[in-house]
Amino acid sequence: MTFQQLMLSAGLISLPFVSSAQEKFANTITASDLEKHLRVLAADDMEGRETGTRGQRKAAEYIATQFAAEGLKPIVKADDGKLVYQQPYTLYKKNWGDFFVSAGGKRFEPSKDFMPNGLLYLPTETSYETVFAGYGIGDTNYDDYAGRDIKGKAIIVLDDEPKTADGKKLVSGNTEASKWGGPNGWRAKSLLAKENGAAQLFIVSAESAEAFKQLLTQRSAMQARFNRLSLKAGAENVGTMGVFLVTADMAASLLNTSPATLTQTMTQVAQSAKPVPSSLAGNVAVKADRVDEKTESSNVLGFIEGTDKKDEVLVVSSHYDHIGISADGQINNGANDDGSGTVSVLEIAQAFAKAKAAGKGPRRSILFLTVSGEEKGLLGSQYYADMSPVIPLEKTVADLNIDMVGRVDDLHLGKNENYIYVIGSDKLSSELHKISEETNKNHINMELDYKYNDPQDSQRIYYRSDHYNFAKHQIPIIFYFNGLHPDYHKPTDDIEKIDFKLAEKSARLVFYTAWEIANRDQRLVVDSNKQ
Repeated sequence: MTFQQLMLSAGLISLPFVSSAQEKFANTITASDLEKHLRVLAADDMEGRETGTRGQRKAAEYIATQFAAEGLKPIVKADDGKLVYQQPYTLYKKNWGDFFVSAGGKRFEPSKDFMPNGLLYLPTETSYETVFAGYGIGDTNYDDYAGRDIKGKAIIVLDDEPKTADGKKLVSGNTEASKWGGPNGWRAKSLLAKENGAAQLFIVSAESAEAFKQLLTQRSAMQARFNRLSLKAGAENVGTMGVFLVTADMAASLLNTSPATLTQTMTQVAQSAKPVPSSLAGNVAVKADRVDEKTESSNVLGFIEGTDKKDEVLVVSSHYDHIGISADGQINNGANDDGSGTVSVLEIAQAFAKAKAAGKGPRRSILFLTVSGEEKGLLGSQYYADMSPVIPLEKTVADLNIDMVGRVDDLHLGKNENYIYVIGSDKLSSELHKISEETNKNHINMELDYKYNDPQDSQRIYYRSDHYNFAKHQIPIIFYFNGLHPDYHKPTDDIEKIDFKLAEKSARLVFYTAWEIANRDQRLVVDSNKQ
């Protein structure tokens, strides 16, 4: 008798539907099987599984074949009425047409003179008044927009955020970046500029001219690799406010002043403990036309029908796409991102399929959902959740999403490597959070790290994987994640660096948690909104 069974017989634990069957089927999830699948999905002949490519389609076929082999049901209705495993959808690559910025008698072009960020659609050349607005920050103790009307204007602001001579950030009061600096500073500044009615936003790069040139070259290669894709054709989902990273020289042209004058103003702003008023202003014209190019992709779905609660469905998800082949011809195999999550889904699906075959199938149905398009903006899961849910969302009780669970990140390396980041478990359902913790305690005993669950965390991981397209519909989620590592989005994210025993533990944790959710008497309650 196991320790868990002793505790049950003594009445000391009472998790629903706990039995030795759980352990039996959880143990079918093994490091060796995870490796077997990953050696296929992360091989060079998958060509990095970029959405819309031959490699992605080949990976989809492999996943569908595995679902079929384990007896999972196809659930997507094809045009001919047959049920299939793949859910096809169309994407539109939005290429730049005629795109330029002109000011001070000069014409500036993307990837040569400036770096655009986000989608912009201005088919007709449009002129704006420009104004300098410091750092473009609007916070309690530092507000660049106080008393300033920027509606309909193009705003020029500095990159990053103000700090004191000893390196402390003025907004946060310590050395940690606030939301206005760090990797998400652009987003915070652009949202605020838009809220205040700005027409365009130009951010002045803090890089030297040579470093900025290198940045443009790198960005060009990245844009070629991460083709901007959308679920909608035309300009319906393309904004009219652009965000541009520019040099100080280009910003001077936008403000109709000399580089020396602008540099002097920038220095004053950087050295002041509060926003510095500025009268710098000028004019700019922008044109940004776009051309659509269609491409096809698919999600892969496998279904296990439940017993007495089969109309309620639990989703277990991952994304199987990656970033493809680099400009220099190197293959980004994405062994961890998210080969590790995808093979975990395959193994969890197999475990539940074996349970069903043995007469221990789940009470609720389970949909195993592997999506493409994640690296392009969570597009596959968005298509499923927003446009074509095979299972009605009102019948979906939760989503357990697995992304990058085969590596130890720098924060844990050499310390406690028996961990997993748990994100979102308490955002919508207190019951889900409790189930998550109790299940881990009774079965796996990993450290559940909530660092990235903090809404103030600058990485904003909660919004960056496919679970979010369920969470935004008020469906409880858990996102399982082992953190970032030096090989993230690089050709060196290879299978040789995967810790399969760690991945095994993580997958078993998801399995046990799924078992509890699928077999409990009552559906998970949605009783909070901490998003």
